[in-house]
Amino acid sequence: MKNYFGAPIKKLGFGFMRLPGFDGQPDSEIDYELTNKMTDLYLENGYTYFDTAYVYHGGNSEVAIRKALTERYPRNKFQVTTKMPLWKEHTADEMAGITQESLNRSGLDFFDLYFLHGIGPDRLEMIEKMKAFDHLRTLKDSGKAKNIGFSYHGDGDGLNRILDKHGEHLDVIQLQLNYLDWDGLGKDCYDAAMAHDKGIIVMSPVKGGALANFTPEVAGIFKKANPDVSVASWALRFPMHLPGVITVLSGMSNIAQVEDNMNITESMGPLSEAELNVVHEALDELKKIPTIPCTKCKYCLDCCPKKINSLGIIGLLNEYTLYQSFPSTKRFYTMLTTGIWGDAPAKSSDCIDCGACEMHCPQKIKIMDAHKEAVKLFE
Repeated sequence: MKNYFGAPIKKLGFGFMRLPGFDGQPDSEIDYELTNKMTDLYLENGYTYFDTAYVYHGGNSEVAIRKALTERYPRNKFQVTTKMPLWKEHTADEMAGITQESLNRSGLDFFDLYFLHGIGPDRLEMIEKMKAFDHLRTLKDSGKAKNIGFSYHGDGDGLNRILDKHGEHLDVIQLQLNYLDWDGLGKDCYDAAMAHDKGIIVMSPVKGGALANFTPEVAGIFKKANPDVSVASWALRFPMHLPGVITVLSGMSNIAQVEDNMNITESMGPLSEAELNVVHEALDELKKIPTIPCTKCKYCLDCCPKKINSLGIIGLLNEYTLYQSFPSTKRFYTMLTTGIWGDAPAKSSDCIDCGACEMHCPQKIKIMDAHKEAVKLFE
């Protein structure tokens, strides 16, 4: 595998998107003192890779990079990746300004890896119009980025099309790889990156914490198989040993998570055949849990006078039901309902009970009741 950072790095990356103090809100205040202690422990054990983005913690994640790393350690002791936001179209000057702001916040002269953030099929036309890939090449040519690439949310066909067109100049792709999504989008995207000889950074191996917080019935299957390890360890190990994977990110929030993840990385190998059977048993149990039967037809979106993203909100309610992952689902609810993802900023509490969504729903879902549940849970 190509050496992207001058020397091989360990397979656990520190994601700076759920730092101590994070409460589900994008601009929640960071506990910098605890973040520094976590960073020290991580570095002392030979780990070096940190992942941030322009938008994490309302921009303060990049500030945390400066406080925890740049002001306290020599530059050759760590690698940092950040990402260009793509929620709306930017001019070339705006992209240059965003990148420079990220450098200033982080206190860095260059990034080891610079990504376009969250490319998906719905944004490709805008990204091409912005000439965002040209911006990446400019950063690499100027020395402001040692490696360039993008984080990706989409299917394997879409990834192949992007890499066929732009892959010659790109180094690394960040993919969401976990055992829950592997037989769908995961393996197809992994195969596309490998076919184009790109390094892979794995994000969301624990699916935003979801694969660490199952219902007692599902979690019990893992605990019965091995009571001495965390449920999260099964998910973290799944992509860690795949060929082509440079490192696997974990958004860590406390000392215990840092210690557990380092222990997993140091002492546990790939999942065995018997352990994979345990994973499949847990997934079968997961399928038995009743959820709201949304088929994503989008009829509720087209008729809502308040432009509430009922489809997305129902998806988050289902995710909470399956994984009991409150911090993650609340964070995504905030992003979904405040316009951060480009959607109209409408919340469940904006529902006026007009009934238009239920009238058009082929599945006869009680959507208004779902919004009341979302208000209780997320607002």
